Amino acid sequence: MTELNQAVVVLTGASGGFGQQFTRQLLQAGSHLILTDLDKTRLQQQVAPLQEDITTGKVLACWGIDLSHPQGSQTLYDAVQTLHQPVDLLINNAGIGLYGRMDEVPPEQWETLMQVNLLAPMRLSTLFMADMIQRRKGHIVNISSLAGWIALAGMAHYGSSKYGLRGFTEGLYQEVKAYNIKVTGVYPFFSRTPLLQSKRYGSLAEEIGDIESMASDPALIIQRTLNAIVQEKLHVFPDRTAQLFALLKRYVPSLVYWGTEYFKPRK
Repeated sequence: MTELNQAVVVLTGASGGFGQQFTRQLLQAGSHLILTDLDKTRLQQQVAPLQEDITTGKVLACWGIDLSHPQGSQTLYDAVQTLHQPVDLLINNAGIGLYGRMDEVPPEQWETLMQVNLLAPMRLSTLFMADMIQRRKGHIVNISSLAGWIALAGMAHYGSSKYGLRGFTEGLYQEVKAYNIKVTGVYPFFSRTPLLQSKRYGSLAEEIGDIESMASDPALIIQRTLNAIVQEKLHVFPDRTAQLFALLKRYVPSLVYWGTEYFKPRK
């Protein structure tokens, strides 16, 4: 089992919807947190009241680091080394979204998305896993999405990043399991986080199905995710919708795309 109490945890995307829940629940579990997001001031403002209310865990550092550039991952790793705290758990949670037809999304937007959603987790995992291999201890968690199994119209970019992250997670698992390093991929359905307000572009953005009314509670998603991390599961579908569609995709794929008609643009 992966122990959360006293564990040193690096969490990216710490000020987002999932990030805030990870921070709260990991503090409650007694973890020692190294938090990072793009806006340091915002992150510190969010963390301050949690530190006052929850005394079981502690925050070791809050940093503002841009992971959309290759140097950002190295900057984070180097900063962690200055704390002289071996990392037990790396949670690659940072992610951005967008919606639109492939040719109607500005290239710089979807290229940034790929940097944050896919390449940053790959870079960070590469950096931190070397230390974990030496210690024969560690756990890497990649927050993917149900979009890593099912790609909807308007989500070719986002789906590509999450499909890629799923493939990376599976390959990484095979490479590090001999060193007692655990790997977990998490595939939630839409949840009530700021990601639902991601930028929309072009003709597909004119009108889409009502996703928010079906979105899950982020607190519950993270609770189930942490339970799965403790149990060292490889693949985690933390809500019923994700579980259902994953089963359909595996056994009756034709029904998956019939069901996703609800989320396609209405004309």
